[in-house]
Amino acid sequence: MNTAIIALGSNIYPQENIIKARQVLTNEFKLLKESHYVSTKAIGPTVQPDFINGALWIQTDLELESLKARLKELEQSLGRSNDAFKYAPRTIDLDLIVWNNEVVDRDFYEMDFVRMAVLELCPQVKY
Repeated sequence: MNTAIIALGSNIYPQENIIKARQVLTNEFKLLKESHYVSTKAIGPTVQPDFINGALWIQTDLELESLKARLKELEQSLGRSNDAFKYAPRTIDLDLIVWNNEVVDRDFYEMDFVRMAVLELCPQVKY
């Protein structure tokens, strides 16, 4: 079994979309722990609603690339558009941040709220 920490974020009906994403993820994967959720300002063009962000620590039998692909599929099924620019408002953002206790996404280093959520879930993470 593998473990992963998935960052969740939304700024389009964020409370509703975070709940939907959490339900989908916990139905598909074993939930080990959940971080607190925080409100953050948008990065990039800031004339948009604030985000709600948090993270889930899950257990999965999927391999790394399969999990990444599955998260993209789940984003689409939850209403995320693929043609949006990087910092566009979004219904849901699911990012694989930690894989088997090792950081695999630069957002950990670049976004304080991501790092805080990860360290809340897994203080022993290797970074």
